[in-house]
Amino acid sequence: MHHRYIKIILILLGFFKVSFLTAQQQPNIVFILSDDAGYADFGFQGSKEFKTPELDKLAKKSIKFSQAYVSAAVCGPSRAGILTGKYQQKFGFEENNVPGYMSTSGLVGDEMGLPLDQITIANYLQDLGYKTALFGKWHQGNADRFHPTKRGFDEFYGFRGGARSYMPYDDSNPLSKNEDRLERGFGNFLEHEGYLTDELAHEAISFINRNKKHPFFIYLSFNAVHTPMEATAEDLEQFPHLKGKRKTLAAMTLAMDRAIGTVLKELETQGLSNNTLIVFTNDNGGPSDANDSDNSPLSGTKANHLEGGIRVPFLMSWPKQLQKNKNYNYPISTLDLFPTFLSAASGNSSAMEELDGVNLLPYLKEENTERPHELLYWKKENRAAIRNQDWKLIRFPDRPAELYNIQEDISETNNVAAAHPEKVRELYKQLFTWELTLERPLWQLRREFEGKAAKRMDAFRKTNTKQ
Repeated sequence: MHHRYIKIILILLGFFKVSFLTAQQQPNIVFILSDDAGYADFGFQGSKEFKTPELDKLAKKSIKFSQAYVSAAVCGPSRAGILTGKYQQKFGFEENNVPGYMSTSGLVGDEMGLPLDQITIANYLQDLGYKTALFGKWHQGNADRFHPTKRGFDEFYGFRGGARSYMPYDDSNPLSKNEDRLERGFGNFLEHEGYLTDELAHEAISFINRNKKHPFFIYLSFNAVHTPMEATAEDLEQFPHLKGKRKTLAAMTLAMDRAIGTVLKELETQGLSNNTLIVFTNDNGGPSDANDSDNSPLSGTKANHLEGGIRVPFLMSWPKQLQKNKNYNYPISTLDLFPTFLSAASGNSSAMEELDGVNLLPYLKEENTERPHELLYWKKENRAAIRNQDWKLIRFPDRPAELYNIQEDISETNNVAAAHPEKVRELYKQLFTWELTLERPLWQLRREFEGKAAKRMDAFRKTNTKQ
């Protein structure tokens, strides 16, 4: 009997040893998302005006993607695609879930969010033994049933809506809406001290310290550099050569860069850097009308389907697995994050037929030299776009479609639709075939806002590309 107990104990110790090794081999995953940043507003993207020393250092340790796309040109749908790895139109999340939109059942604003039948990447990582956390902006539904802690995140510190002040709410800075409130966990509303960008980084660092013995997934979802345009006096002083919104945007970007640097430094201090997969990207193109962001050399801006609305900066670092200081030039999508993260965590996404993203790791390790995507799609209301290899068609509700060869014309200045009518027909047919697979939008813009949206779109088209 004594020997039997010893044998059982040895078996259990062996089991725990294997489990421990497996946990240690799984990489930590830190996904950093900026909000409404301009394509060119980072040093590693060529900016001579803005200062981003921490991200520039990360870029030298990363694979930099020259043709990274989001699945939507506005915040909420783009984030829904990231979280699910699917075109968000497949489950009706086609518009921002904000006041001014109404569902077919009459629900408005707060009562609309990421459908509860959609499983997030955080859910899957939890099942694989990860500790998961979201710090910052959620924007996937303000109602309690959509709360991050009910969608795969063990911890949450942030706000449920789409934007809020960077400063604490108090008598001098009154709260505008309930969803603007900062929240720790579920229902524990509290205000921070100092500048919110810094606070979100501090929360991420605390989480790293508390969970460094487990594989963890951090979704660091900055509201920087989304409006309101608010920066500290110290950061504004760093840009005496700039004025107005551009000056404030530069200061907000510097603050975000510095905050990111503190998180990356903590990973190094804890000896976790080599086995941490880090991704930095942006949720959509910069809204040059709202914050004076620079999307050059791309045409367009947030909310439209020109490259400036949907192409974003993108860095990926994993020292243990991927080369550093390398460029990847085929088009990819933020939809690819879900299967890539799942595969890195030793999960299997190959049997998940509903995913539209692909696991990027074989492509980045040059095990697969083909394009990750032959086709990419975008749609919002009657507006849509399709990219087939280097050809891109943009469909408008009020004028003929436009056709561009993106490889030859990154700024989309030469519409060649008239010269290639057969290509226009081909892409129209492919776009229509894809649209037949989609659900009807769960909510749409109220009629009184439609005229404003159309005017804004026309204004975007008339905006000259900054050079």
